[in-house]
Amino acid sequence: MDKIKIRLTALLLFVLTVNGNLRAQDWPIFGRYMEPNQNLKDSTVNVINLRDSITDFWIEKSSEFFHQNHYVDRGISGQTSPQMLLRFRQDVISLKPKAVVILCGTNDIAGNTGPSTLEMIEDNIQSMSQLAKANNIKVILCSVLPANRFSWRPELQPADSIIGLNTWIRDYAKTNNYGYVDYYKDMVDDKKGLKAEYSPDGVHPNKEGYQVMERLVQPVIEQALNTK
Repeated sequence: MDKIKIRLTALLLFVLTVNGNLRAQDWPIFGRYMEPNQNLKDSTVNVINLRDSITDFWIEKSSEFFHQNHYVDRGISGQTSPQMLLRFRQDVISLKPKAVVILCGTNDIAGNTGPSTLEMIEDNIQSMSQLAKANNIKVILCSVLPANRFSWRPELQPADSIIGLNTWIRDYAKTNNYGYVDYYKDMVDDKKGLKAEYSPDGVHPNKEGYQVMERLVQPVIEQALNTK
């Protein structure tokens, strides 16, 4: 756990200090779920979904999937893996869920919070997974959804980076006996992008896309919750 503490300390120093001055911004966006978290402290939480805009929009299009299963959405649009790692204790561990579903990487590859290598994303996924395991929370890792273009970064060609990251996530989950959900193979088109019938913009799923994701993730969640 010492490596995790070192990474978290380094991230906090980066966030707080720029040219010797404290930043006033809430860079990890801790404030988004502070009040909802307080309201859940005495509730039973089966699963926390920690992701970016894909989960942030999911609950809007399919709220019954979350509410009926006691799943909690903790996605924030545009977030990268270091931001998710910084708020992992507040938005996951403190709620004492039985399992956490982690999906991240798209916004890192897009450079939303600065340059990021695949190794940096992998390090953050490892740290979140290790924190969850240390707190008796089952870990479920997800492949990044396919994308061959980002509308907000049209100069990038992300398809092969996503494939590389997904290979690592799959192997890491298998090595550590974590749950794994492969969204990619069921949602990719012949150009390494997200199928048009599942997305209006090539990145974010529509109702049909989320139905595919629900079909794929649900059995993995059930298996995790029923495994001692």
